[in-house]
Amino acid sequence: MFQTIFNTPLFNALIFIYNTIAFQDLGLAIIFLTFLIRIIFLPLFYKSAKNQILIQRLQPELNKIQHDHKDNREKQAQAMMDLYKKHNVNPFSGFLMLLIQLPVLIAIYRVFLEGFRPEALGQLYSFIAKPTELHTSLFGLLDLGKPSILMVSLAAAAQYWQGRLALPKIGGKKDLSQPEKIAKQMVYLGPVLTIVILVNLPAAIGLYWLITSVFSVVQQIYINKTLNIEGEKKEHKI
Repeated sequence: MFQTIFNTPLFNALIFIYNTIAFQDLGLAIIFLTFLIRIIFLPLFYKSAKNQILIQRLQPELNKIQHDHKDNREKQAQAMMDLYKKHNVNPFSGFLMLLIQLPVLIAIYRVFLEGFRPEALGQLYSFIAKPTELHTSLFGLLDLGKPSILMVSLAAAAQYWQGRLALPKIGGKKDLSQPEKIAKQMVYLGPVLTIVILVNLPAAIGLYWLITSVFSVVQQIYINKTLNIEGEKKEHKI
């Protein structure tokens, strides 16, 4: 069922793009496919990322609620939910987004890990032309079927950039809350995990990871700018 719903359609989409707008360049096909996936899920990704930033900005108020109701967990939970409702925030959006994109991520990895074998072309639909030859390169410069430390490094750098943009502004605070400490640690842990995961995998997966991170960076910049403008308008009204 997973093969039919996720893996096969994504593989066919990749080959269709490879045959048409990517000029039989697998790297370019992966870039186009990544953009297509991100555009399809853009509303969900955007809402999830925006919710995470808003939750980070609400952290001082959440800390106060936890302190004021530390002896009554029921009142604490109710006060936190009221705060989320007041600011139109869904605290579970990140978890829901993970559930939605996890099958797609697994399918993408399987496509890139298994799709370079000639027998994989047997998965093509009847209306998708079988390429005479599958050039597993990016602009003829990088073999995407083999591991690439360059691609891993670029993906890790993009992951770090994304993490920095999503990090709440804590200034020179010394006494950080637990969520703030975790957020700060994840800025560095994310790139390390990226390197550990990608270092022995085909560069095709690293390219997908890189383009996804770059897309997220652009999205994060837009969200930060939008929230800052909204904050300035509220302060002006006050």
